[in-house]
Amino acid sequence: MSLPIPATVMNELESAARAAASRAYAPYSRFRVGAAVLGASGKIYSGCNVENASYGLAICGERNAVFSAVNGGERAITAVVIYTPTQTVTAPCGACRQGIREFGPDARIVSICDGEDRIDTTLAALLPGSFGPENLK
Repeated sequence: MSLPIPATVMNELESAARAAASRAYAPYSRFRVGAAVLGASGKIYSGCNVENASYGLAICGERNAVFSAVNGGERAITAVVIYTPTQTVTAPCGACRQGIREFGPDARIVSICDGEDRIDTTLAALLPGSFGPENLK
């Protein structure tokens, strides 16, 4: 079960995700995504989606943030906040769910947007019966 996150930290995560979305490179889909990851250390890492003319080479904001956390030395993720500048909230895609799963099987997942919608759940709820590192042992 994911642990509660103090409101001040949640506000920082939401601000970091919004700022990351403003840096997204999305000339093809025009769908900007920003994400912020809370590492077990308490440090926040952000990422945005970066598209490519060769579509398969694009990366989602969530995985970009997770990979930034790993690059920062994190091996455990507590929470991920995803922001899209839309009126409707968007949950992470399947690839992002699996990417988060590697380092945050119990992570809290919060999706926000410019509208009133909000998703506040856990990765386990979004990806039940998931496959992870422990399955390789």
